[in-house]
Amino acid sequence: MSSETVVLKVKMSCTGCSGAVNRVLEKMEGVESFDIDLKEQKVTVKGNVKPQEVFETVSKTGKKTEFWVEPVENKPVEAAAEIDNKPSEVAAIGSAESDNNKPLEDSNVVSVEPDNKPSETATVAA
Repeated sequence: MSSETVVLKVKMSCTGCSGAVNRVLEKMEGVESFDIDLKEQKVTVKGNVKPQEVFETVSKTGKKTEFWVEPVENKPVEAAAEIDNKPSEVAAIGSAESDNNKPLEDSNVVSVEPDNKPSETATVAA
């Protein structure tokens, strides 16, 4: 078996939680080293281990455990590029309003309806 690096996201709220993870990893066969980052809720394990076995071992502590997923850093840039390439709906709405509030028959005006969610402010009955 070759050396693997397994990164997990583990819900740990205190040093007692990280201590429980520490204890199970110290006993796990094949683990060469590990790092527990309480602030980031991140556990990195290196050694001759299988990712699923590391996951199962850490899960036995009772802490919510999942495989760490790195955020995609290119996503906001791609989303901005997509937005820039779309026709402006605001311009279409603006031109409809500037024409004496008459609706444009052949325009691509998009109507945005508010969500049917209750207001965040409370109404007090008199």
